[in-house]
Amino acid sequence: MRPPVARILFDFDGVLAPYRHGPRIASLAGWAGCTQQAVREALFASGLELEYDVGAIDTARYLDRLGAGIGRPVDEATWIAARMAGSVAEEPMLDRVAALDCALELAVLTNNGVLMERAIPRILGRVAARFGGRVLCSGALRARKPDPAVFARALDQLGWPVAGTLFVDDTFANVQAARRFGLHAETVKDARSLGRVLRRYTLG
Repeated sequence: MRPPVARILFDFDGVLAPYRHGPRIASLAGWAGCTQQAVREALFASGLELEYDVGAIDTARYLDRLGAGIGRPVDEATWIAARMAGSVAEEPMLDRVAALDCALELAVLTNNGVLMERAIPRILGRVAARFGGRVLCSGALRARKPDPAVFARALDQLGWPVAGTLFVDDTFANVQAARRFGLHAETVKDARSLGRVLRRYTLG
């Protein structure tokens, strides 16, 4: 028999908070006085965002290239403000997290560059402390879900065993990869689906 769940590893975008490109792009375009298409090209069409997400470039280089692409320098505070515009946590999800047994350890594993380590606690607001600073980004781990290496590196950094750890993500390919790695893993897209998973594991 597998041990009961004692830890939950959460995806961020699409689970703990919805993510919308539009408000983030509009925020950066407003800052730079450029078109939204220029921001899309600088971040996504160029491959810059993916390079940062996998840790191929550091934050300074990433921000330098983004600023060059949109015609105005971008500092960390401006980037975080734009990212927060695109990610607003919903109260039902925050309520679910707040209601979890305090004995459960919680952490975040997200396919994002390392600046999200600073942005995520601000987005999570009133429940950020519940995660105890355990926010892991693919850019720091140098691997993205569904690569099994990202699960190995995340658990090693957290000091968590595979047994008794539940992983939740909105992308089924990531859930499948986590299961192959040996984790409990379930698809979660909102507070309601998280509630169903918690009941399945007798966690809430």
